[in-house]
Amino acid sequence: MTFQPKPLNPNRSVRHFYGSEMRRLRVEAGMSLAGLAEILKYSKPHLGRIETAESMIPEGLSEKLDAAFGTDGHFTRLYELARHEVHPDKYRRYLNFEARAEVVQEWSESLVPGLLQTEAYARALLRAGASAATEEEIEQRVAARMSRHQRLLGGKPLHVWAICDESVIWRQIGGPEVMSEQLAKLSALVDTPNSKIQILPFRHGAHRLSGGALTLLSVPGSYTVAYEEGIDVGHLYEELWSVQERQRAYDELRAYALRPEESARLIRTAMEVCEA
Repeated sequence: MTFQPKPLNPNRSVRHFYGSEMRRLRVEAGMSLAGLAEILKYSKPHLGRIETAESMIPEGLSEKLDAAFGTDGHFTRLYELARHEVHPDKYRRYLNFEARAEVVQEWSESLVPGLLQTEAYARALLRAGASAATEEEIEQRVAARMSRHQRLLGGKPLHVWAICDESVIWRQIGGPEVMSEQLAKLSALVDTPNSKIQILPFRHGAHRLSGGALTLLSVPGSYTVAYEEGIDVGHLYEELWSVQERQRAYDELRAYALRPEESARLIRTAMEVCEA
């Protein structure tokens, strides 16, 4: 029986177009999927799922494809668009705002904010939250989260201001080694030209944002949106009064949080406990 490759639908999304371009150039080069897998050092099944848009595009693959096919950045440019499509639809509008934002303000009560997570911390967290997921599915979700970190780099990096409850630095996600690495990353970002991190101490008690997480995204044109997240639920607020209410609550927390240098000392103390 002759093998028939799965049909492609390049008009469905950028990710589908990416896969169809990958197959088109591969076929034009007279190359089998196994042959391409050997060149790129990826598994044949994995590349097959990327061609049919069943799997997300891993970071770093696009540059390898451009080198293999001599496409002068074609796949790298497509990836910049396609990487936003690997997330569930309900988050896509939020991610579109995040991609355009110049300033992100984060409040987190129990976990390190996604933009500041290390790969190992994110993997441990995602594995704990999806016990039925396969390792491949976990890795796809990790890659999706890490792709968002590109906004922290480059010539015009995103400005991030994060306020974290003290429980964030004491809850050991992934064990002492993983947590120590995560705390080291937070410590390095506590007070830089593009990032500020403050810890809200336990002694502060209850407040307006207790019980969830909040992200405020400021995009060019003095426009801000708010995103509140709980367990498996999230809501994007765009109405001016709703955003202003949440901005006021965030500003109150900033007033009660430890200063960056005090926060850094507390983070280092938590690191010492992990390393003991």
